[in-house]
Amino acid sequence: MAAKLDHGGDDLAENHEINVTPFIDVMLVLLIIFMVAAPLATVDVKVDLPASNAQPQPRPDKPLFLTVKKDLSLSLGDDGVARTGLGPALDGVTGGDRQQRVFVRADKSVPYGDVMEVMNLLRGTGYLKVALVGLEGEASVPAAAPAAGAPR
Repeated sequence: MAAKLDHGGDDLAENHEINVTPFIDVMLVLLIIFMVAAPLATVDVKVDLPASNAQPQPRPDKPLFLTVKKDLSLSLGDDGVARTGLGPALDGVTGGDRQQRVFVRADKSVPYGDVMEVMNLLRGTGYLKVALVGLEGEASVPAAAPAAGAPR
């Protein structure tokens, strides 16, 4: 769509073309930059979580422990409880006090997703104060062994 207009006897003829080559060059450079930078923006890093060496916090007089066993069954204190009956069982033990902290203990072999499912059950029943329980003094655990359930 370029047209050359003739103005008669002008020595210098004007060329009325749009030159898009520099624009295309800039766009290609930006495309390459974004193609290189996009994979770097994703977080896909393998991490071995370290053991906690934080000072132990004082325990309440009568802590409320919710235990996730190897077979993924739940125990509230020393009594077994079904996942569907977790809310009423917690209300019975706490007297309906949903501000009481629930200490979650999980066996080392329980997958992280199952621990999160139990924490979501607690959140769904209204118990938002949750503490994870781990062994104290696990700072000497080798770096190859992940320290799941370390207190935070």
